[in-house]
Amino acid sequence: MAQRALPERETRLGRPRGAVGRAPHAVVLVLPGGGTAGGVRRGTELVAAASAVPLARRLGRASSDDDPLVTHIVHYRHGARGRDGGAAGGGASRTADCAADAEWAVEEVVRRYGDVPVCLVGADIGGVAALRAAGHQAVASVVALGPLLSAADECVGDAVGARPAAGGEEPVQQLRGRHVLLVHGTNDTRCDPELSFRLAERAKKLNADVCRFEVHTDGHGLRGYAAEVAALTQDFVLGTLCGGDLCRPLTDALAAPPPLGLRMPLASGFGKNLR
Repeated sequence: MAQRALPERETRLGRPRGAVGRAPHAVVLVLPGGGTAGGVRRGTELVAAASAVPLARRLGRASSDDDPLVTHIVHYRHGARGRDGGAAGGGASRTADCAADAEWAVEEVVRRYGDVPVCLVGADIGGVAALRAAGHQAVASVVALGPLLSAADECVGDAVGARPAAGGEEPVQQLRGRHVLLVHGTNDTRCDPELSFRLAERAKKLNADVCRFEVHTDGHGLRGYAAEVAALTQDFVLGTLCGGDLCRPLTDALAAPPPLGLRMPLASGFGKNLR
């Protein structure tokens, strides 16, 4: 039986968290996951959006009077595709759609808040969208948590709006001048962790401010070490947006030459004593 198409819906920013009512120093956009091999399913997307709330809330609470932050979750648009994203395009089409939504979200931040630095924090398919949308001039830093990369997702382009195309690789040129953090579970069965390592390796050749952490024994959703991943993300966001000192593991990872700085282990209990 044919699946019903999702209703038409525009991209939107979720309610602001953090320094609400004040002019923010910076903005964090949280890009949920929910990707599947064939695109997206409504239930999967809703669960992914809900799972992004704790991180968005945590980053909003990290705001200070000196450097107020505002955090928004990005709600992706739906076209008239079926629940699988349509036969044509599939997962690659869904990834491109999410990347376009991320670009729209950055533009909307500029429209609402003016010239403020932005950090894109994405998980799963949202991690890929964050990486691809990093070329916008307002983007200062990017966090990709278990990005749902694919060897078949071949892209070309060196700025905002990199598009899927045959004969290329996932683009990294748009990451120049940005601080970039990738985190991947070593037991990820949905996306080979080596894909994010190879992407980070290529990006590091263009940009010294790239690091990657491996979460040993954790899977795609990084749920086994969720507290440690959230603490690492928070420290990276505050350090890259608000000018604070990064914790020692991040400083070491950014300074270390490949492959050391791209295979940094995330220690169990990280975040209880960052400095």
